[in-house]
Amino acid sequence: MIISASRRTDIPAFYAGWLMNRIRAGFCTVSNPFDARQSSKISLAPADVDVIVFWTRNPRPLFRHLDELEARGYHYYFQYTLLDNPRLLDEHTPHAAAALDTFHRLADRLGPQRLIWRYDPIVLSNLTPPDFHRRAYEKLAGALRGYTTRSVISLLDMYGKIRKRMEGLTAQGVRLTPLQEGANPLAIAPDWLAALLRDLANIAQVNGMEMTSCAEELDLQPYGIRAGKCIDDDLIWRVFGLQVSQTKDAGQRKACGCVQSKDIGRYDTCLMGCRYCYATSSFERARQNYLNHHPDADMLS
Repeated sequence: MIISASRRTDIPAFYAGWLMNRIRAGFCTVSNPFDARQSSKISLAPADVDVIVFWTRNPRPLFRHLDELEARGYHYYFQYTLLDNPRLLDEHTPHAAAALDTFHRLADRLGPQRLIWRYDPIVLSNLTPPDFHRRAYEKLAGALRGYTTRSVISLLDMYGKIRKRMEGLTAQGVRLTPLQEGANPLAIAPDWLAALLRDLANIAQVNGMEMTSCAEELDLQPYGIRAGKCIDDDLIWRVFGLQVSQTKDAGQRKACGCVQSKDIGRYDTCLMGCRYCYATSSFERARQNYLNHHPDADMLS
C-alpha cells in the first residue's frame, strides 16, 4: 500500500506532529471527503506501507522525524512544490531562497531521485506572463541542478471552488490569460504557449532534469514533456526496488497517471493560502480547522 500525505493538505508543513503520532500508533482514520459521516481506518504499520509520498511546500518541520521514519523501516519520497510567484498568488508560502535552501538540505540527505520538483500550477496572467515563467523557472532550475532529476509542471485548472478567488484578483489589477473556451480544454496549445512549454522543457534538460506533466489533458509530448505519474510505480521500483500496484488510481482525474494510493489528509486544513488551491475552499475554514486539530487525534481535522 502507498500512503499519500497528502494531495489534500500540506502534512509535512503543518501536521508533522500529528503524522508521527499516527505512525507510532500504527494507524489513522480518514473521513470520506464527500461524506463526513463516513470514515475508514488505514494501517500505517511498516509491514503494510510500501512507500509514503509526501506532498509539500515546506518539509522542514518533518526533518527532525526523518531518522525515526527510517529506523522504523519506512520508504518515502517527496513531491516538493517550489515556485517564485508574486505574494499576491502565494501569500504564505516560503520565499524562494528559503525553499531552495530546504530543498538542498533534503536532497543532500536523500539524493536527487527522491525529490521531485513541482513547478505547478503555472498561472498565466498579466502579472505572470510567459516571460515571467521563463525567468523564474530558469533561475530555480539552475539552483536545483544536481539536486533533482525530475520537474513536474501543469497549467492552472479553474475548478469551481477557486474560480471566485481567482476572479477576485481583478480588483487588484490581475487579469488571467484565458486558455479555455467553454467547458472543453484546448486540444492544442496556441503558438505562444507552445513556445513557453518548449522553452521550459529545454531549460529542464539543460539542468539535468526530465520534465513531466501532472494530470494535464492537453498533450504536451510535442513540446518535450512526457505525461507523468506523481505516485509512480516505476520510480518506486527504480529507487527502492519495490514492486507495487500498477493499477491507475480510479479516484483521480482521468488524465492523472498515478497508481493507487491511500490519502490520509483532509481538505480545508492547509494554511499556505495559495489563491489557486483546489484543496481549500475557504481560507478561514482552513485556519479554524488547523486551530482545532489535536495532534493526538486519530483523524486529521
